[in-house]
Amino acid sequence: MKRAAFTFRICPEKIPEYKEHHKAVWPEMKAALSRNGWHNYTLFMKENGEIYGYVETPEGLEKANAGMQCEEINAQWQEMMAPFAPEGIKPDQSFIELEEYFHLD
Repeated sequence: MKRAAFTFRICPEKIPEYKEHHKAVWPEMKAALSRNGWHNYTLFMKENGEIYGYVETPEGLEKANAGMQCEEINAQWQEMMAPFAPEGIKPDQSFIELEEYFHLD
């Protein structure tokens, strides 16, 4: 299992609504994430809308994200999330993967 961390931004003024959507992620979206190898997926947010994500996946973040691009439910979710990202960028298309340089078991 590979660990991956990434970051992206959302508009700070939309944080409360963005968080509300994530309290009720659609079961079909959760199933699609699992189907595409997203395990132990966690999101963290700073007050300025900067988000850090962590996921464990068999083949890495790029492959896991590519699989999600083939899921119709993801297209629907990203359409709903688009207004939260700066300049209308889909949040899942603006991931910046972070380098792992230390890990303690």
